[in-house]
Amino acid sequence: MIENVFGDLAIGATRTSRGRTITETDVVHFCMLTGNWLALHADAEFAKSTRYGQRVVQGSLVFSIANAMLPFDDGVVESFYGVDRLRFHQPTFIGDTLRARTQVVELRDRDADSGIATSLLEAINQRDETVLSCRFSLVVRRARRQPDGEARHSA
Repeated sequence: MIENVFGDLAIGATRTSRGRTITETDVVHFCMLTGNWLALHADAEFAKSTRYGQRVVQGSLVFSIANAMLPFDDGVVESFYGVDRLRFHQPTFIGDTLRARTQVVELRDRDADSGIATSLLEAINQRDETVLSCRFSLVVRRARRQPDGEARHSA
């Protein structure tokens, strides 16, 4: 998602990930990890009686996968700053294949060492439907951090 130091980022820059299919294993592991065993996610027979007719993948799992589908460079990303306007436009089902798309929409100074980069993040399914959108913000360094911990300015 972010691979450049703050000064090298540009409004409008876009990236799209490869696809990733959501599996039953993903959903069951997420149920175990979070304790979110809502019948809509975990009970196939119950889910048949809902408006969706099948189990729906947890929104928080879709968000977690989508924001990790594009790489972050830990040499430039200081931390996650926040998410705004998170919306789920369509349900995601087991077997759906998602791609993540980002577009840098805002850059603002934070301090002498970093800035805030905000991207529109979208998760798009195999039918080209946007299933999730949000504004995703990161604290981005002005100088690349090297493995030894020292900051190094780009040339």
